[in-house]
Amino acid sequence: MTESLGSAPLPPPQPDDHLDGPDAKPLAIVYADYECPYCAVLEARLREHGARRVFRHFPVKSKHPRAWAAACAAEAAALQGRFWEMHAALFADQGRLEDPHLWARAERLGLDVERFDADRRSDATIARVRRDFSSGVRAGVVTTPTLFLSGVPYPGLPSDELLARLS
Repeated sequence: MTESLGSAPLPPPQPDDHLDGPDAKPLAIVYADYECPYCAVLEARLREHGARRVFRHFPVKSKHPRAWAAACAAEAAALQGRFWEMHAALFADQGRLEDPHLWARAERLGLDVERFDADRRSDATIARVRRDFSSGVRAGVVTTPTLFLSGVPYPGLPSDELLARLS
């Protein structure tokens, strides 16, 4: 089932999507923004529940001016095999998303910082973030976070009942 708020169905998980969590659990597809405080709360709650999820970027530049740079930083870390570590670091300190803080995170994660910086500014990384954002727009995402479960969208912070379904 691929219901959505928009006119296009939610794209199923892709081979290059960022997937985390046990295979035996239901799959949630999450559209989020690294500068959104509600997205950080959702991320913490999903981790607490051990949820299986796909993360897709939905940087809302009009509300969160550093969200785009943070999304590109996460993708650059992914190219060095450290997406989820950067993902956690970005949500853990949303007040520090400027370049020097991104470089410091990359260094702490043991990344090649020169490569990280070049990768986060590359056409391929920008295209990846745009792809996630566009797929969210087509599926009807209008706010962050938006979680999809069995193709059904749940905008905002999910209820405890919904989170229990992910456990």
